[in-house]
Amino acid sequence: MGLHTSGEDYLEAVLVLQKEKGMVHSVDVARYLEVTKPSVCHAVATLRDGGFLTMDGDYFLHLTDIGREVAEQIYEKHRFFTERLIAAGVDPKTVEADACRIEHVISDESFQKLKKQLM
Repeated sequence: MGLHTSGEDYLEAVLVLQKEKGMVHSVDVARYLEVTKPSVCHAVATLRDGGFLTMDGDYFLHLTDIGREVAEQIYEKHRFFTERLIAAGVDPKTVEADACRIEHVISDESFQKLKKQLM
């Protein structure tokens, strides 16, 4: 199953929240992404069906191995582009929006070559 941008955003949000809080509920993701709880419920169901997430008996969200891999890749790209755009002097509000868009459209090959050249 291929992921859409929104699915990648949800996985990234779960990863970031797990790093911050340890355990994550759907409501945490809704607040973090500033979306409605029903939107999160729909996304969680889709991601669970795709094998990217699980939910335990206490309704905590957990990334599967593949879900964590995807989330880590997206989060790495996000951090990379955020840092580079800030260093270039781009306005922080613009940086966040641009980094979020770029992380989803750049190919892995282009990202790896850029990263290698700039680091």
